Amino acid sequence: MAPSDHSPRFDDELVGLDPDDPEAQAFAAHLNRMQRQGPTFTVEGYLDGVRNFAESANRAHGGRRWAAVVLVGLLLLVAAHAVYDALAFVLGTWL
Repeated sequence: MAPSDHSPRFDDELVGLDPDDPEAQAFAAHLNRMQRQGPTFTVEGYLDGVRNFAESANRAHGGRRWAAVVLVGLLLLVAAHAVYDALAFVLGTWL
């Protein structure tokens, strides 16, 4: 990062830390993620929550990553079951 490209957090909250240090940059990014405010009870808010979950799962390692993979797999199974039930109902009603 160039000196003019560093996060404003180094001027406000992280005074004294080196803005070129990768660990300090990662911590500033972490603070930005933790304090991000967005819409909540809207479609955009829900999609933002899914994006946050996906980003977190991609950063995770070991057991946390496997837990995220299992959770996504279970959600996909539930969605597939719901679609199957809906199709069975529609076809059963028409036939």
